[in-house]
Amino acid sequence: MKAVVQEERTGCGIAAVAAIAGVSYARAKAVAASLGISAQDRKLWSETKDVRRLLAELGFRAAGATRPFRSWSELPDCALLAIKWHVEEGRPFWHWVLFVRELDQQYVLDSKATLKTSVRTDFGRMKPAWFLSVTRKGSRK
Repeated sequence: MKAVVQEERTGCGIAAVAAIAGVSYARAKAVAASLGISAQDRKLWSETKDVRRLLAELGFRAAGATRPFRSWSELPDCALLAIKWHVEEGRPFWHWVLFVRELDQQYVLDSKATLKTSVRTDFGRMKPAWFLSVTRKGSRK
């Protein structure tokens, strides 16, 4: 899977979905806009509904509920993770990143534009709060 860099300060959810779907940020943003989803809407990084809708539109399904993060080894092969989880004015916020396990490797794709590399393996530095497993529609995994 290839990383997609977010083109907006608050576009981590769109970028994570773009990486899963294998499309550009511009394409994912256009699909999001057609669904009434915008990176400027704080719901995109304080709720899961819009990311789920965007995934579904692009042929993927997120798990029905978030699951608490316990360990990297317990994650499914593809998962959206909530890191940098915090509360502002009584509302939770986080940064979306994508965990990938493939070909005997595991890594996190982080869309933040200011990172030296979008592929992260510094698992001890990231503190996921919870995750959503992601599968292609019709897949049994």
